[in-house]
Amino acid sequence: MTPCFLASVLRGQVQGFLTGAFGSPDDFAKDDYRRFSPRFQGENFQRNLELVDQVKSMAADKGVKPAQLALAWVLAQGEDLIPIPGTKHRTYLEENIAAVDIELSQADLARLNALFPPDAAAGMRYPEAVMTMVNI
Repeated sequence: MTPCFLASVLRGQVQGFLTGAFGSPDDFAKDDYRRFSPRFQGENFQRNLELVDQVKSMAADKGVKPAQLALAWVLAQGEDLIPIPGTKHRTYLEENIAAVDIELSQADLARLNALFPPDAAAGMRYPEAVMTMVNI
């Protein structure tokens, strides 16, 4: 089987959410692209933040970082999926690498799968004009 490379783990939900740095769209810099992303506006922002809160709670129960839990979940999907997380700091890189050692139970996997079906993220991935350019 040919591996499927994922450009970003849970990209629609993540994009800064798992760090806990953003509690409101007002927390984004004035020139931050997320100010224009439907997933980071109004009710969509709040709904997606609720999903991330579930991940944070589950990660805390396991004694890991939310991003590590997300990576471990993708790794547990099978050898044909390879997450490619982005990072700006060495510390985060080390945390990402440590995700390979996280063991998820069947109950953990079932909970994450239930929380994040393919259509879990509220709002379109990109603004409508951009969506027409990516053929989605």
